[in-house]
Amino acid sequence: MAKEPMLKFVSVGRDMPLKREAEERTGDFLEIYGEFIADKAQEQASRCSQCGVPYCQSHCPLHNNIPDWLRLTATGRLKEAYELSQATNSFPEICGRICPQDRLCEGNCVIEQSGHGTVTIGAVEKYITDTAWEEGWVETISPAVEREESVGIIGSGPGGLAAADRLRRAGVQVTVYERSDRAGGLMMYGIPSFKLEKDIVLKRIEQLEKSGVEFVLNCNVGEDISFDAIRGKHDAVLIATGVYKSRDLTGPGAGAEGIVRAIDYLTASNKVSFGDDVAEFDSGALNAEGKKVVVIGGGDTAMDCVRTAIRQGATSVKCLYRRDRANMPGSQRETQNAEEEGVEFVWLSAPKGFTGDPVTGVMVQKMRLGAPDASGRQSPEVIEGADYIEEADLVIKALGFSPEDLPEQWETPELETTRWGTVLADFASHATSLDGVYACGDIQRGASLVVWAIRDGREAADAMLEYLTNAASVAAE
Repeated sequence: MAKEPMLKFVSVGRDMPLKREAEERTGDFLEIYGEFIADKAQEQASRCSQCGVPYCQSHCPLHNNIPDWLRLTATGRLKEAYELSQATNSFPEICGRICPQDRLCEGNCVIEQSGHGTVTIGAVEKYITDTAWEEGWVETISPAVEREESVGIIGSGPGGLAAADRLRRAGVQVTVYERSDRAGGLMMYGIPSFKLEKDIVLKRIEQLEKSGVEFVLNCNVGEDISFDAIRGKHDAVLIATGVYKSRDLTGPGAGAEGIVRAIDYLTASNKVSFGDDVAEFDSGALNAEGKKVVVIGGGDTAMDCVRTAIRQGATSVKCLYRRDRANMPGSQRETQNAEEEGVEFVWLSAPKGFTGDPVTGVMVQKMRLGAPDASGRQSPEVIEGADYIEEADLVIKALGFSPEDLPEQWETPELETTRWGTVLADFASHATSLDGVYACGDIQRGASLVVWAIRDGREAADAMLEYLTNAASVAAE
């Protein structure tokens, strides 16, 4: 295949894979973006400037070698591009789909800063790995040497699965404990299929199973098995539970029927997509069909909720956020997609209370941005006398997540936590206060991105390998 020169950003414009029209895509839960064809992927990859200081790489939590796999893609060496991408990222096809590239790699692309439009890094990453699956380049993990040591991983989200992948490649025996009926964590039940189709996650889980990773499902640590039992069974343990405790609302009427948690709403929708029977969905409690929906929050979870409600047939969907568009934490790309699909954003608005039981409306207080807070963002201030009622049949709370009290649930008070409730662990080694116990992902750093959890899981796996090797050396002496 003829080689494409690089540095074509001057003559070739930025182009994304075809995005389905809003009217079409809101009728299903399929991904909204198409796939690059080979020529288009090569063309877009060739726009990379191959700059001496690749900010795309330094702003990627995994420090993916983006310029090099773009160059390999542009020159038709796709299998090598995949191998390079997989070397630093356990699940590049997942990151290519759900990473907020506009805030990370693409947002820091040098040619974007010079006004030429960023390289479409995420779409190329997705294309590379999807092609690798189609061509059979993604192989079952076959360690060169099997080790006797075993590791127990609590939680099968991106952090736990990334650690399982890395440990298994080193020959360690791995068991993953998951309290849900399917592995995958938030990737399975918290993220809608229009952003991440579930067969993508299932293929990685199947790869790990074929490679010898054991999954123990419907296993709630602290109830079905004790934490001490897991520690006794394994040579090291990784806590990768994520954070699932929803932040709540206060105010009059906050306990009314029809006010639901985002995680419950999204889980029900994803379970229905698998063909599961979900009583709360069938009853309408977790179903937006025919309802006026109000989602409270401005993060990625809120975007998932509003776009799911549109697809379920809500009569109207509004998103209340207490700051303005420029200060919202969610992806701007997701906000644009939501607006195209018919979601109305009500900026500088916060709930004061609720009317009716079942809920009939949200008491909204209008806000303005005042002085910056400790994080540097302008603090919302209430505008007195500007309150009004926003009609609603279903209110979804998407205010973020906080950690569950693991020391209490697991009857392990010696497991130290931070003042925020996350597990206290070293951010380099991920070691906790307990010998041989490590933590990674959201349960260590707080609610964050999938890509950060993957990085944490890989780092924790490397630290655990060092711990196991040192323990084996001491035992041999």
